[in-house]
Amino acid sequence: MTTPTHPFQIDNFVYYWAARFTMTIAQNAMIIVIGWQTYTIARESMGPSGAAAQLGLIGLLQFLPLFFSTPITGWVADRFDRRWITRATVTLQILCALALALVTYAGTMTLPVLFSVAVALGFCRAFAGPAFGALAPNLVPREILPTAIALSSISWQVGTIIGPALGGMAYAWAPYAAYALATALFTAALVCLMLIGPVPRTTIPGKAHPLRQIADGLAYVGQNKLVLGTITLDLFAVFLAGTTALLPIYAHDILKVGPFGLSLLASAPAVGASVTAIFFSFRPIKHNVGPKMLWSVMVYGSATIIFGLSQVMALSLAALAVAGAADMFSVYIRQSLIQLYTPDDKRGRVGAVSQLTISASNELGEAESGFLAAALGPVGAVLIGGGGAIVVTILWTYLFPSIRRAKSFDPAANTPEDLPKEMEAIA
Repeated sequence: MTTPTHPFQIDNFVYYWAARFTMTIAQNAMIIVIGWQTYTIARESMGPSGAAAQLGLIGLLQFLPLFFSTPITGWVADRFDRRWITRATVTLQILCALALALVTYAGTMTLPVLFSVAVALGFCRAFAGPAFGALAPNLVPREILPTAIALSSISWQVGTIIGPALGGMAYAWAPYAAYALATALFTAALVCLMLIGPVPRTTIPGKAHPLRQIADGLAYVGQNKLVLGTITLDLFAVFLAGTTALLPIYAHDILKVGPFGLSLLASAPAVGASVTAIFFSFRPIKHNVGPKMLWSVMVYGSATIIFGLSQVMALSLAALAVAGAADMFSVYIRQSLIQLYTPDDKRGRVGAVSQLTISASNELGEAESGFLAAALGPVGAVLIGGGGAIVVTILWTYLFPSIRRAKSFDPAANTPEDLPKEMEAIA
C-alpha cells in the first residue's frame, strides 16, 4: 500500500477535518450572538460599565468548568476511544444550541439562561479539546503531521471567519435563526465524526492508578522545557492581549457599526490567520521555528495596541487581521512542537494542559478584559494588554532559552537538556 503524502488522501482525516470545520462555524456563530445578547440585555439595566463586567463574567463561567475538570479530561482522552469522546461533546453542544434557539424564539432570553449555557459549553470544550487534539496524530503518518496541523488550523480559522458572519447575519434576520443554524451545523459535525473508522493509537501503559497517570502527564509538561515554555507563552500573551470580549463594546460604542459590524470585527483575526494557515499548508516552516514564534507574538501584541487606538473601522479590521495572522504563526509552531515532542500515550493529558492554558488565556483573558474595561475603559484595557504581551515575550526569551534554541520540529535538532528522557527514543 502506498504511503499517503498528504492528509487529504486519508479518509478518516477528511471526516475529522470536515467535523472540525462545521463545529467551529457553529461554535463561533453561537459565541458572537451570546456576547451580543449578554451585552444588550445587561446594558439596559446596568449601563455600559456593568454590561462590560457581564461580558467578563461570561468568559469566567466558560473557564471554570474547564479549570476544575482538566486533570480528568486529559486522562479520559488517553484512556478511552477519542472518537466517542468527541461525538459525545458535539451531541451536548447540539442540545445547548437547540435550547438557546427555543428560548430566543419564545422571547424569554435572560442572563441566567446565557450564563447556564456558557457553563455547559465550558464542560463540552473541556472534554472535546484534548480528544480532538490527540486524535489528529492518530489519523496521519508522523511525517505529514505538520501539514495536517496546518490544515486543521485552516478549518478552525476559516470557521472562525464564517461563523461570526453567519451568526450576525442570521441574528439580524431573526434572533433565533443563529442558534438554529448552529444546531444544524453541530449535527453535520456529528455525522462526520460517526464516519471516522477505527484508528491505531497508543494507550496508557501499565496499570497505574488513574491519579498517578494524571500526575505523570502533568509532570511531563514540567520536564519538557520546550513544551512548557510554548504553552505558558501563549497563556500569558493571549491572556493580556485578547480583545474578543471587548468587541461588542467597540462595535456598539466606539466604532458604532452595529451587530453586522461586530461580526466583521470578530471575523477579521481569522481572515489573517486563514491566509497564514493556507500558506503553511503548502510551505511548512522548517527552520528557526522557536525564534519565529517569539517574533510572531511580538507582532501580535503590537497589532493589538494599534487596534486599541483606532477609531476607524478599516484600520481596526486591518489591525485585527494582522493580529490573527501573527497568532496563527505562533499557534502553528506551538501545536507542531507539542504534538511532535509528546509521546502518543501522553498526548491527551498534555493536550488537556495545553487546552487549560489556551482557555485561561481566552476565557480568563475575556474576564480580565471585561473587568479592566469596566475600571479603565475599553481603550485602556486593550493598550495595557498589548503592551503586556510584548513584555511577556521578552521575558520568555530569557526564561525559556529552549524556545529560541528550537531550530526545527525534529526533536533530534534540539539540545539534549531541553528534552525529558522519554523523548530520547524519538530524538
